[in-house]
Amino acid sequence: MALLLLRCLFVLVAAGVAVTIINMNLLPREPTWLPWVVFLTILAAAAGVITIDMRMRKKRVDTISAIYFGLIVGLFLTYIAGVAVNPVVESPQIQHVVQLVLGLVLCYTCISVLLQTKDDFRFIIPYVEFAKQVKGLKPFVLDTSVIIDGRVADVVETSIIDSPLVMPRFVLSELQGIADSSDRLRRSRGRRGLDILNRLRNNKDIDLRIYDQQSPDMETQSVDMRLVLLTKQLDGKLVTGDYNLSKVAQLHNVQVVNLNDLANALKPIHLPGETLDVRLVKQGEGDGQGVGYLDDGTMVVVEGGRPHLQQMVRIAVTSVLQTSAGRMIFGRYECMAPAGPPRE
Repeated sequence: MALLLLRCLFVLVAAGVAVTIINMNLLPREPTWLPWVVFLTILAAAAGVITIDMRMRKKRVDTISAIYFGLIVGLFLTYIAGVAVNPVVESPQIQHVVQLVLGLVLCYTCISVLLQTKDDFRFIIPYVEFAKQVKGLKPFVLDTSVIIDGRVADVVETSIIDSPLVMPRFVLSELQGIADSSDRLRRSRGRRGLDILNRLRNNKDIDLRIYDQQSPDMETQSVDMRLVLLTKQLDGKLVTGDYNLSKVAQLHNVQVVNLNDLANALKPIHLPGETLDVRLVKQGEGDGQGVGYLDDGTMVVVEGGRPHLQQMVRIAVTSVLQTSAGRMIFGRYECMAPAGPPRE
């Protein structure tokens, strides 16, 4: 109801502006229907503005704030410019025309500048609190490895992450270069990364932003270093699966979300002394060792398992090695696993 009243009031104000322009005697006396054309044109423009507003269902607060503050700054500059121009121009009618032109140009320029730089600063409005419904505070900056890996899309779709995702333009360019590679394997990985990126963009519940801007100190740096500097500039978190990049980011006091650490944290914990069943698929490096893998990809090294390759055996866990590169389980062969589903 309030929105309907606002639109009706806007149409009435537009009609008042049209009448004011007609009464300024700027229009020629002939033809007599010209004032009606001006009046109807202004009303049609007001109706067009309302139509555009009704079609734009989802409006971003940062965009609206940029337009709002740009309009205020533009009107203030128009007033200052009008005060400076009025002593030079004697005719009041010409003064009004000059102020209208200046207002149009300055308001457009201010709004345009703020819309293009709205991601570089944060509007603070005193005494007004905006409740955060969906998006988080710190953006998550994605690197090439997590896009190609693809697990980030599954993680985000669980709704565990409510922060905006930032895809730097230089990372997207690197991904496109991989997709255009002459090497078949690299080309396949690059195309998979582009598919994952499109999957994220098509999800309406995910706020994915393509970030174009770079500071001058980033231009001569490598892609990894630019990622670290950009994450630090945005006060965000770097999402990666690259162990070396994680260490470099930590040296620069940048928070890192390593997908390998996240995957390892969700794997079931096996304590020394527990038993589990595993199929041995190859020989280990040590004498008598056999190697198998659990369903989640965890490597299991079994002492005394070499004679039982390609067989399902039961082992007793002796130790577990946990690193960012993955988890390894060391065990001792006990007996052949009984028939039936494997036990973990």
